[in-house]
Amino acid sequence: MTVDRDQVLRTAAALLTRRATATMDEVARAAGIGRATLHRHFAGRDALVRALEELGITEFEAALDAARTDEGPAVAALRRFIAEVEPAAGLLAFLVTENQLFEGDEVNEGWARLDARVSALFRRGQQEGGIRIDLTPAWLTEALYGLIGSCAWAIQDGRVAAKDFSYMIAELLLGGAQRSVEQ
Repeated sequence: MTVDRDQVLRTAAALLTRRATATMDEVARAAGIGRATLHRHFAGRDALVRALEELGITEFEAALDAARTDEGPAVAALRRFIAEVEPAAGLLAFLVTENQLFEGDEVNEGWARLDARVSALFRRGQQEGGIRIDLTPAWLTEALYGLIGSCAWAIQDGRVAAKDFSYMIAELLLGGAQRSVEQ
């Protein structure tokens, strides 16, 4: 029997974004494979999470590309990005939480690359005058990630309607980050 590794990863991502503490046995069952088969592809939870991390980076980067963040005003590009990242929001929320458990001083090069792209978007917004200059691009990037993750968890828990994902994140972030006319 041939195992579709990508499908196993997507199944694991779906399960772990709903239940971050799911065991490898539970991941195998959800994927419709045996635990031994799962372990042949991923030696343990850390290996599975590393593979999920690569999937998350790929999906995050695809969302940035699809949002065409270099086109038009930065605030509009940020809104497009938030809408594009929604399908991967749960996985990103899981990865942010999980990576804090084992990453230590070693930062995945992919995350560093993505952080640089998002920070550059905020920096461009500051240069255009649409984003406050008293908040650093690095902080705005972290705040955006936090809002994406928090909204994903709230939707998952049924506390927020999925249709409101983009609106709630953009309005809260930009309502606090946009330069007001009085400034």
